[in-house]
Amino acid sequence: MNRSFISNSNFVLRKVLNQEKNLDIIQDFIEAFLNIKIEEIHLNPYLKSKEKYLPSEEKFGVADVRIKTTKEKEINIGIQIIDGYYIKNKMLIYYAQIHKNQLEHKYNTKIEETITINILDFKYFKSKNYHQRILIKSNPNKDGKIEIYEMHVIELPKFNENIVSSFNKESAWITYMLGNKKEYINKVLKKYEKIKKLDNLLDEYWKNEKMD
Repeated sequence: MNRSFISNSNFVLRKVLNQEKNLDIIQDFIEAFLNIKIEEIHLNPYLKSKEKYLPSEEKFGVADVRIKTTKEKEINIGIQIIDGYYIKNKMLIYYAQIHKNQLEHKYNTKIEETITINILDFKYFKSKNYHQRILIKSNPNKDGKIEIYEMHVIELPKFNENIVSSFNKESAWITYMLGNKKEYINKVLKKYEKIKKLDNLLDEYWKNEKMD
């Protein structure tokens, strides 16, 4: 995996990306993996406001945002990178936290659908597909309503860069995250401005870190 991208990744990426001026990068990433078009995107400030009260193991996640699609649908979205321990627990706990966080959202307190994107640097499922979409149905509530919990899992090692003849946005993001072949990364950086912007931000971050 691209070590400048992934090293202490949730912390670093959250620090770099969770600013209004960089929401265009988060939007580009979400549109690529969920195949949707976003009209509005806002940061959910919950974790930032509560950060000093949370134990370190709860400070996970790259981004927690509220979006409105071009079809006027509102969705809460969380993005996290998971290490190799307690995978199912981390996916479910993270989903629950992102779903609950919307109660703190200053733009809209209405409860809406939640989707999480989970990035793995290892193989986990038996399927050969690198992108898994997991849907879990809840039991009916007192009104008979059934909720659908939606989680996406991206298993980076299952993606084969060699078969990509022309990049689409999703394969470009995965190629960048993998960071295996410089020639492919260079193609991605030339073609996709949002990935290039993130790459520049990470370079700047690590240079500043070395100077401290």
